[in-house]
Amino acid sequence: MQIPFEQNKRRFGTVNWMGLYTLAKRETQRFLVVWTQTLLAPLVTAGLFLLIFNIAIGPSRADVMGVPFLTFLAPGIMMMTVIQNAFANTSSSMVIAKVQGNIVDTLMPPLSPLEILLGYLAGGIARGVLIAFVIALALALVLGLVPQNPLIALIFVILGGAFMGALGLFAGIFANKFDQMAAITNFIVTPLAFLSGTFYSVEALPPILNRLSHVNPVFYLIDGLRHGMIGVSDSAPALGIAVCSGATLAICAVTWQMLRKGYRLKA
Repeated sequence: MQIPFEQNKRRFGTVNWMGLYTLAKRETQRFLVVWTQTLLAPLVTAGLFLLIFNIAIGPSRADVMGVPFLTFLAPGIMMMTVIQNAFANTSSSMVIAKVQGNIVDTLMPPLSPLEILLGYLAGGIARGVLIAFVIALALALVLGLVPQNPLIALIFVILGGAFMGALGLFAGIFANKFDQMAAITNFIVTPLAFLSGTFYSVEALPPILNRLSHVNPVFYLIDGLRHGMIGVSDSAPALGIAVCSGATLAICAVTWQMLRKGYRLKA
């Protein structure tokens, strides 16, 4: 069944700017009101990753791609945290609304499928960007690590938030129960994040695994942010932007179709 929406009968123009703004504001406030869980906790987790790796193997390991291991590791940890939280923001919002039965509050207002998609994405991207800013500030204070190409770093953070935010919304629409959502997170999102060059250079992998890594969009997100932060990467930033943009548009198109048809959103 389609969401009740007829664009040509709306009285406020082609785009419902007020409705889009309200939905984006709601999705942003969802994580801001519990900032200790959504902003502080990821910072602590990222710090623990860096601390554990530094204690375990950091001091004794040789440089990676010409930089100290901890410096190489930091951008990967940052992007991994960004994408996990962007995914969690949109997926949890959709699943909770479906389970609690208040998804109708989102479907009934005069919002088009595209406006609903963009409203949810705004929350995921905002959360990802804020987390990246907080971690970058901590890295500058603790490690003295300052982004060498801030614009490239910001582009990849936004792409990471958009890609995983759209994937989270897709997963939230597909899942009808919390255990289904947990399965998607554990068996898809976590492996994508951990097996994408977060903790290593893909050039150290066997040829087959190296080629497989280059099929994964998350690899380009991590690699692109690493280039923006420390100036080294396994692939060209332009290629990463193209791949990540294409992957984001593809998952957005699929999710838009699900919203347009009301897939698993209405009985």
